[in-house]
Amino acid sequence: MGTVLDSHFLGFTAIVTVVYQLFFFIVTALLRFDKVTDFAGSTNFIIIAVLTLILKGSWNFRQVVLTLLVVIWGLRLALFLLMRILQWGEDRRFDEMRGNLGRLAIFWIFQAVWVWTVSLPVTVVNSSNRNPSLQAEDIIGWIMWSVGFLVEAIADQQKLAFKNSPENRGKWCNVGQWQYSRHPNYFGEESADKKFGNVGAYRIYKRTTSPLIPLPPVVYGNLPSWFKTTFLFEFPFYSRSLPQEELN
Repeated sequence: MGTVLDSHFLGFTAIVTVVYQLFFFIVTALLRFDKVTDFAGSTNFIIIAVLTLILKGSWNFRQVVLTLLVVIWGLRLALFLLMRILQWGEDRRFDEMRGNLGRLAIFWIFQAVWVWTVSLPVTVVNSSNRNPSLQAEDIIGWIMWSVGFLVEAIADQQKLAFKNSPENRGKWCNVGQWQYSRHPNYFGEESADKKFGNVGAYRIYKRTTSPLIPLPPVVYGNLPSWFKTTFLFEFPFYSRSLPQEELN
């Protein structure tokens, strides 16, 4: 019975996600208004978590806590990204997509798949018939979430403050937590590589700064390449836009 019920919830959340993302895609395509893109993605997580909790109706402690954590994370991220794009005025990721409906559609399809896939853990937990007692894994997970949430929130504010400072215009962010981790995403790092790829100081920053796990530059910079790739996620595609002759 639990498996059938889970399948129903998985299908339901897929439909909700497609409809929600489709609505914002239409708004973006017709009005060429991309200020709601990240807001649509972040709030979709909240909708899935809350709907699955309410529709299942079990309200066990683990389900409530997990849903609450998703709501807190999603609200902070959605409001931060919305306020940021309203302040900046435009999302440069879409400069080459606004006039190309096909490329824009592909982006929104990937966003829908991303939201649904990443939401699978909370969907499975909230739709489950089981209610096991709390385990050490639960506490460890909540602690990890708290640390990750704080790191993400602080890093976002540090980068926003850096970008909003006129004296930092045209520079990459390497202050605060950004000294120890590049927090790469496909768009952000590729854009930085194209812009600063021939700047010696930037190449040093990439070579000595971890892409994800915060580490002191003096430690990361001296690690062998195979170790960085195997254990610290320093994958080649992160540097595919960096001038090849400058790579070390």
